[in-house]
Amino acid sequence: MQILKTTYLSLGSNLGDKLDNLQQALYLIAEQVGTIIKVSSVYKTASWGFQSEDFYNCCIAVTTYSKPGQLLINLIQIEQKLGRIRNTSAGQYKARSIDIDILLYENEITNLTNLKIPHPSMLERKFVLAPLAEIAPSLQHPIVHKTIATCLQNCDDSAEVNIINTQLIKPISLVEKYNYIAIEGNIGAGKTSLSKMIGEDYNAKLVLERFADNPFLPKYYADMERYAFPLEMSFLADRYQQLSDDLAQFDLFKNFIISDYYIFKSLIFAQVSLSKEEYALYRRMFDIMYKEIAKPDLYIYLYQNTDRLLDNIKKRGRDYEQNIAPEYLEKIHQGYTSFIKTERQLNTLVIDVSEFDFVNCPTDYQAIIKKINNYKAS
Repeated sequence: MQILKTTYLSLGSNLGDKLDNLQQALYLIAEQVGTIIKVSSVYKTASWGFQSEDFYNCCIAVTTYSKPGQLLINLIQIEQKLGRIRNTSAGQYKARSIDIDILLYENEITNLTNLKIPHPSMLERKFVLAPLAEIAPSLQHPIVHKTIATCLQNCDDSAEVNIINTQLIKPISLVEKYNYIAIEGNIGAGKTSLSKMIGEDYNAKLVLERFADNPFLPKYYADMERYAFPLEMSFLADRYQQLSDDLAQFDLFKNFIISDYYIFKSLIFAQVSLSKEEYALYRRMFDIMYKEIAKPDLYIYLYQNTDRLLDNIKKRGRDYEQNIAPEYLEKIHQGYTSFIKTERQLNTLVIDVSEFDFVNCPTDYQAIIKKINNYKAS
């Protein structure tokens, strides 16, 4: 399991729309680094070490799974996205759209060529210590062993530092918005891959469908009419048991849970594969179980066009899936569409991923995370 760490960052800007630069930096840090748990006021101060426009500065506390080296890489990439051009001349300062420095990382001391933590100049700079003391006054500096509030009192910097009358917006992360997300989609849509990626990035509890353990599945694809009912009943029983067990402590502990299916999937597939009489019996059993299952805070449906689905199915190479007909996939999609239109109890987000390669392209993955984070129920 990854270990969550707390880091403190200093942000500054003195080019262009300075407030917007800081705000956009917060959004990108929340998307690509971790959860922002505290944001200081914005402080206005004269440029430090060179003549230029006044700076707007703030400090933030972030929880992250990134180690210091990777954290630095991520922050440099964010600076570049926001137009920062780094000065290659040592010891020379210049105006910049955004400047993000790692001040502290837990109580660790890092002494690398390109990264030193704690930041070697932070105790000399009031524009760093003032906002940091606002959000973490009792935090101890790991080298001088004094609180940040004390360090601010002892700072010899005579620069004037003033709070401006505008507060930045603290981005809300997935783990703050949701406790339980279910990700659904057609066969080959990428729901399991996306669930695993989000689970790893946010250290979520994963609930993955146990399709590989179902002995009826290969038989069903070979003879659908004969094995449809036992397959759907066994899937329903297994999904009910798994969700009941894995979500049993959900309300008590408020874990962040990601599932690559929701139990309503059983009904959608049963509508396609069962006869009218079999479906009527199946529906009676389903309705009893459905009442007992915890509803996700967010239900995500990943749409992939049929050609992409077939291509994905071929690539993953499961023998029993290779003869799935396009018409069957279309029926499954129609079943999901009907369910989404009629099921009012769920907070549903549909994402078209037909043009996304979120497994191999980080920007596509981040675009999906942004869609999830920015989604507001209508």
